[in-house]
Amino acid sequence: MTETTQAPQTHLKQAVGVALIAPGGYAPDEAALVRGILALQSQGCVVYDYYDPAAKHQRFGGTDAARVGQIYEAIDNPQVQIVLALRGSYGMSRLLPLLDLRRLAASKKIFVGHSDVTALQLALLAQTGAPSLAGPMLCSDFGSAELSEFTMSHFWQCLRQPEQVLRVSAADNPVVKVSGTLWGGNLAMLNHLVGTAYLPQIEDGILFLEDIGEHPYRIERMLLQLQYAGILGRQQAIVLGDFSGYRLGEHDNGYDFNTMLVYLRAHIAVPILTGLPFGHIRDKVTLQVGAQAQLLSDANGFRLTIQNPLALSS
Repeated sequence: MTETTQAPQTHLKQAVGVALIAPGGYAPDEAALVRGILALQSQGCVVYDYYDPAAKHQRFGGTDAARVGQIYEAIDNPQVQIVLALRGSYGMSRLLPLLDLRRLAASKKIFVGHSDVTALQLALLAQTGAPSLAGPMLCSDFGSAELSEFTMSHFWQCLRQPEQVLRVSAADNPVVKVSGTLWGGNLAMLNHLVGTAYLPQIEDGILFLEDIGEHPYRIERMLLQLQYAGILGRQQAIVLGDFSGYRLGEHDNGYDFNTMLVYLRAHIAVPILTGLPFGHIRDKVTLQVGAQAQLLSDANGFRLTIQNPLALSS
């Protein structure tokens, strides 16, 4: 574990302790790892690095036991406020049976990430009610060759303000006025947890979803699985983020994302919105998983107002 710091740029009174862990994949680009640490330092963070590049195992950032150890070291450090995932890929779900989720929740650390990290965030919410942040990760965001000012600004805003208001311009969305628990994340990971003790049983929620490299028919299939399992019918609204990274083939015969969306809207009674700037994209918002939120949508776009339970003292 290494510790580093530089001058604060977060507009918080004190430097923020950030622990780096690799609950899933290892860092394929060590230059991005270095850039990410430097970016956190420049933003006023004391960085506690629990990831050892030399200890990678198969496709993972260490053995299962070692990755669990990283998480426990991070939460046991009293100087840490944020536990930031190195990247997603795969591996978090292997750790769920090995983790004391109540111990993680009791630490009051803020777990941050998306993609594969969704499994941990939903498990924490399901078993302890603890909120977390669906947001940037070290390698792809803080370690980007060109930092996204939008992503960085929105991330720190979420840690400063007790209420977050997100306004999105989007066409062709249904008119919606609902309130409920904001939850969700990566669609494949949420689908993966159906039927387990790690999926929250949210009633009247606002469900946000994203994914990468999933063809429209796979997205449809996963959403239908959630529908058939009774999960979508218990929600107030579904808000879709970015779904990209796939390529249509000739045999799709006009079946694209929009065609799939028309079908889903005709067969799922819950309003489905699109346009949320979240997912495997450069410019992404940070969202509080488990927070109370209000969603207002009209012909011009939507507004998502979130009561933030994770704001640090500013």
